[in-house]
Amino acid sequence: MSTRSRFVEALKRSVRTRGLTYAELARRLAISEASVKRMFSRGTFTLARIEQILRVLDLDLYEVARMSRGHAAGPAELTLEQENALARDDRLLSVFWLVLNEWTFGEILEAFAISKAVLTLLFARLARLKLIDWGPGERARLKVQRNFPWRAGGPVKKAYGNRVMQEFLKGRFDGALEFLRFEARDVSAESAAVMRRRLERLAAEFNDLAEVDSSLPARRRAGMGLLFACRPWEFSVVNALKKRIA
Repeated sequence: MSTRSRFVEALKRSVRTRGLTYAELARRLAISEASVKRMFSRGTFTLARIEQILRVLDLDLYEVARMSRGHAAGPAELTLEQENALARDDRLLSVFWLVLNEWTFGEILEAFAISKAVLTLLFARLARLKLIDWGPGERARLKVQRNFPWRAGGPVKKAYGNRVMQEFLKGRFDGALEFLRFEARDVSAESAAVMRRRLERLAAEFNDLAEVDSSLPARRRAGMGLLFACRPWEFSVVNALKKRIA
C-alpha cells in the first residue's frame, strides 16, 4: 500500500471513529456528499481540504500521518527476549504500557510516584530492548506495532494473565462507562462465524478509537478494558442432562 493510500485510510478511520457519516462531514465542509465520497475513493485531496477535514475531526496533520505509519511499521509481535524482560519487571512493563498508550516522559513523571532517575533508567532499558527509540527532549517513539498481540502462553501472559482477568472481573460493571452482559443461545456454525467476524471488527474499532484519542493529552484519557469472547459452550447443568453413549 502506498504512503498516500495509508494516509487516506487513516483519515477514513478517523472520520468513522469520530462517529461521522460522509453526509455529516459534507455538511460541515459545506460541500456535497458526492464530493466527499469522490475525494475519499480517489484520494484526491488538496492541502486546504485536508486542513478543513482535520479541523472538523479536531486532529492535526502529524497525528494522521503517525497513524498511517503505525499500521504499517514495526514488528507484529515482540521477541521472546523482549517479553521475558517485561515479564520479570513490573515497573518496566508498567512504563512500557504507558508509552504504548502515548504517555510522555514528563506526563509519567508528573502523574506517578517514580523519580526522574528511575524513569530514565527504565526508558534506557526499553531503548536497549529495541522497544522504543529515545531521543532529545525525552521523546520516545514506539518501535513495534501499537496493537501487537502478546504471545499465547508466552512469558507476559503466564506472569500476568490470571491476575489481569481477576482484577478486571472484580468490578461491579454498573458505572456510566461500564457494561457487562452474557448471552447464551443455540446457533448454527454459520452464525457463530458471523459473530466472530463482528467481534474482530469491534476490536479493530476499539484500537482505532484509541489511536485517534492518542493525540489528546494523558489527563484527558483514561484506561479502558474491553473483554469479549465467543466459543462453543454449554452450561454444565444442562450438559448433565444429556444421554450418555455407552
